[in-house]
Amino acid sequence: MQAATSETVSSGPIDAQLFVAEDGIAPDASTLSAALRIDLQDGWKTYWRSPGEVGIPPTVTWEASQNVAEVEFLWPAPQRFRAFGIENFGYKDEVAFPLRISLQEPGVPTRLAGTVDLLVCSDICVPESFDLALDIPAGTGIDRVSAELIAAAGNRVPDAGGAGMGDAQAFLDADGQTLIVQIQSEIPFRTPDVFAELGSFTAFGAPDIRLGDGDRTIWASVPILARQDDVRDIALTVTDGDRASTIVPDWTERAPPPPFTIATAAPGIGTLAWIALVALLGGAILNVMPCVLPVLSIKVASAMQARARGEDHVRRGFLVSASGVLAFMWLLAAALIALKAAGYAVGWGLQFQNPVFLVAMIVVLVLFAANLFGVFEISLPQSWMTRLAREEGRSGHAGDFATGAFAAILATPCSAPLLGTAVAFSLAGRALDVFVVFTALGVGLALPHLALAARPGLVRRLPKPGPWMIGLKAVLGSLLALTAAWLLWVLSSVAGVSTFRIVAGASVLLLVVLALSSRLPRNLAVGAALTLVAGTLAVPVLVPQDTAQASIATNWVPFDRAEIPVHVSQGHVVFVDVTADWCLTCKANKALVLDRGAVAGALARQDVIAMQADWTRPDPAIGRYLEANGRYGIPFDAVYGPGAPEGIALPELLTEAAVMKALDTASDRVVAEH
Repeated sequence: MQAATSETVSSGPIDAQLFVAEDGIAPDASTLSAALRIDLQDGWKTYWRSPGEVGIPPTVTWEASQNVAEVEFLWPAPQRFRAFGIENFGYKDEVAFPLRISLQEPGVPTRLAGTVDLLVCSDICVPESFDLALDIPAGTGIDRVSAELIAAAGNRVPDAGGAGMGDAQAFLDADGQTLIVQIQSEIPFRTPDVFAELGSFTAFGAPDIRLGDGDRTIWASVPILARQDDVRDIALTVTDGDRASTIVPDWTERAPPPPFTIATAAPGIGTLAWIALVALLGGAILNVMPCVLPVLSIKVASAMQARARGEDHVRRGFLVSASGVLAFMWLLAAALIALKAAGYAVGWGLQFQNPVFLVAMIVVLVLFAANLFGVFEISLPQSWMTRLAREEGRSGHAGDFATGAFAAILATPCSAPLLGTAVAFSLAGRALDVFVVFTALGVGLALPHLALAARPGLVRRLPKPGPWMIGLKAVLGSLLALTAAWLLWVLSSVAGVSTFRIVAGASVLLLVVLALSSRLPRNLAVGAALTLVAGTLAVPVLVPQDTAQASIATNWVPFDRAEIPVHVSQGHVVFVDVTADWCLTCKANKALVLDRGAVAGALARQDVIAMQADWTRPDPAIGRYLEANGRYGIPFDAVYGPGAPEGIALPELLTEAAVMKALDTASDRVVAEH
């Protein structure tokens, strides 16, 4: 073994070597200069001390060394790697970590021996562990090759406030979601990058970096994706070509203003047209979902009853229903655009996190179902009936409009997999993108209405009204009642059990009042009904919401983004399931895949952490996690592990084969194949 260089260890995609500058320990010498060099094959990388959202930094233990008091491990400036929407920091090709070694006894022969543990990643990730050692006898002399390599490695270590940089400020917003920094430099920046460190396991997104003051000032806005604690110890490493500096900025109470604003780049017309087509197809598929089909069936049944008025009346009815669909989609698009402009995180189906919306939908569905069951009949005053009779069959279109609107409302929790791309595209883009995509989605959902409006004669081919319609009304009423019961269950998760009981009781009482209304004075019955509806709508505001989240199955742990890299570093596989009680596709995935067979057994393994992100109620942390992965709706499932620390995103509709393949890839069992 050479005195200045250890033997090279070749392990999988890396070659590793330990070397020192000195050929011998000179008399009275108390320090040594050394380095750990890692050569990586093409396409492989390893991690910095702050690895990013996921990853594991290298560690070295020196217990086997002799005459070594302390080893200071220095970190060269990192590079940024992006994959699966995740930011990671580290090194590729080769890296040399400088070591500053303090001796216990000056001038005495020394043995430097370390056990190195690091993670290297390409398409998969492989944990590596190996031993390196070299002996340095007493003597004098310098190994020039090793000394030059160590000096070159030292030049890549960021200076503490050097490289012409300094006078840095940092601002953290009140929600702890955005870090804004500003750094001055004597030398103009060319292609800078900023790496922030803010406590252990803090994950940052891609920074928005802008230059000002003749390119001598960096302004950067860095999104904070996850934090484990509320520490205020911060460090900024700034790289710019061959120079790098690690700076401790001063905290400021006001955010430094950006040097300029950036206009959002508009997608091409071809891209927008393609996404609109996807949205249209997705909207058409929603018509066969269990949420929408009962409402559409009711519309067809009402058209059958009205067909005696002629094809023109039937056509107008279906056109008005289609306009109801589009009106709701435009209303939802306007609300999302307004929320985006106000800086809120938005997503598909968020209205089902609002207890007022849920209560309103429950009341309406209960009324519709009760009417179909014949609990009460909606009748107008005789003067209104006479007036409507003179309108030559124009009545009923308000109900047609409401039918279309309710079909659109109930479609959102049943969103088909094809909608994921279209909705994500629109919510990440301009107001125009939101409007176009949601219009296409509404047109797709309204296609059955538009088709029957174009060919109203098709309604005549349906069976004539008769006793069979009583059974049909009972079936449709049952479907609406089941939908109302499902929304009550969702309400219990969103607003608590107390609110659920009050709303359920008020709904039953409302039905009793309506059923008895024929025996009560009309004004009293109408007043009682309106009072109950108003009181039911006020329940979520007047009754304090339960703070406890919906119960999680015993084999699931609550979602904590900061814990994902911790579990991965310990060799565990993490399965993340973003779900909500109002997401029917999520429930289907759980019932058909996650809670059955081989998948359920795999998630119960000791080395697998099943992490559930419950988005039934608004949760900014879950919203940011979805946005970081390019998603604005659910379901969303991802698997992390030693074999895939950057994550494997699963399809919206899960299959046993897809889940098991991802779990096997993420576990270290695939390492033996490479």
